[in-house]
Amino acid sequence: MLTTTLAALFLAVLPPAAVLPAAAVPPAAADISPAAVDAYVEDYREKTGLPGVAVAIIKGTKVVHAAGYGKTASGAPVTVDTPMAVASVSKSFTSLAVMQLVEKGAVELDRPVRGYLPEFEMADPRAAVITVRQLLHQTSGMADSAFHERSLPQPDSLKGAVARLEHARLAAAPGTTFSYHNTNYQVAARLVEVVSGEPFAAYLKRHVFDPLGMRHSSTVDTERDLPDSARGHLTVLGQAFAMPEPSGFGNGSGGVLSSAGDMARWLIAQDDGFVPVESLKELRTPSQQNDSYALGWEIGATERGTPVIGHGGDLFTSTAEQLLLPGSGYGVAVMANTGMAFADSSALLDGLVAIIEGGKPKPPSSPYLVTDVVFALMTLATFGLAARGVARSRRWAARRRGWGRLWVLPCLAPLALCAAVTPIFRVLARGSDIMWIQVGYLYPAFMLWLVTAAAAGVVVTVVRLIR
Repeated sequence: MLTTTLAALFLAVLPPAAVLPAAAVPPAAADISPAAVDAYVEDYREKTGLPGVAVAIIKGTKVVHAAGYGKTASGAPVTVDTPMAVASVSKSFTSLAVMQLVEKGAVELDRPVRGYLPEFEMADPRAAVITVRQLLHQTSGMADSAFHERSLPQPDSLKGAVARLEHARLAAAPGTTFSYHNTNYQVAARLVEVVSGEPFAAYLKRHVFDPLGMRHSSTVDTERDLPDSARGHLTVLGQAFAMPEPSGFGNGSGGVLSSAGDMARWLIAQDDGFVPVESLKELRTPSQQNDSYALGWEIGATERGTPVIGHGGDLFTSTAEQLLLPGSGYGVAVMANTGMAFADSSALLDGLVAIIEGGKPKPPSSPYLVTDVVFALMTLATFGLAARGVARSRRWAARRRGWGRLWVLPCLAPLALCAAVTPIFRVLARGSDIMWIQVGYLYPAFMLWLVTAAAAGVVVTVVRLIR
């Protein structure tokens, strides 16, 4: 039963299957008012306990609404100018930076990366033919299953992110398989640094943020660089608790910080001429290996069949979403300061899109509340059973001699499961890498019970053997 429960919980965070445009006539978009947005977001926060969120909605070249709601992890109000983490939405910024170099003739998408970035060395000779396009399409052959990018020691710079690939191998031949892998975009960002001669953060500021008036946006290397406004929460038993982001490197793949006002400017820039038409076409053209993933953008459709272009982002304590509806000219961005296990940004985005399409948002839910209650009760029961086991340890020892003492081993089963959590996750998540502490961020109530059970089992085992 425990294994089944663990499997069900792990499967809950697997990335959903790609959504392709449905064979339906898209509905006409309805005008959405700031008051309707405010009412929906505040109702969502009240029902879910979401601490803070920023929302931007544009139509064409105009901002329909941009606002912040609630508070940051440090207790400050979330405003229209509050920088928050956009996580993997950052990949759209990285792909644009590469395309700007393509426009200047400094980079060709179908040439090998190593021609621009000689330091890009791997233990696999096939890496020599990886192209720039394959990095951005996530078809380079690099994958979590072959290179444990999260659980290995983390770099502190883009140069270090590339250098640690020296002993890595590919999971597949370049250009044959799609595999979502953050290192692809870290290599791409390092390429931008080397070709442009500017640090990646300086490049984005000079060529993207400043020209668009994104005064509250930047990009950072690691979780240590996150300002208080970009830190997030874990939710347990329906209550949000401010927590530091686990250790990790994200520049190029997930390091951008932005505000509601700045994300509105970014969404407008996708179709106002800032990005040349030919570049837009390249950015929105998917690979043959995955027809729903382009260059830092995902191609899909809403539940009503409206074609969309977007990208989501997940940290362990915050999430973000961006979406463009080309047919109506609408664009939406959401940044929430709760982690990937709760998908608040995605739920809010879906609700806002439903309003834009003239429908009604689905009622918000707390997907782990019942599970949290179950594991909280199991934790209390574990404390009780451990106390009982210690109190009766002398009687247990008196009844067992010789090999009979091996009956103490079942008490160590939770400890064994504790040690096996990350390998189990990797199997259930189809090779996705993770650190042990990160599993705790995904399933805090479960991991609290498991650690309690492991400690209790060790204590009971030791006391019984001493007796």
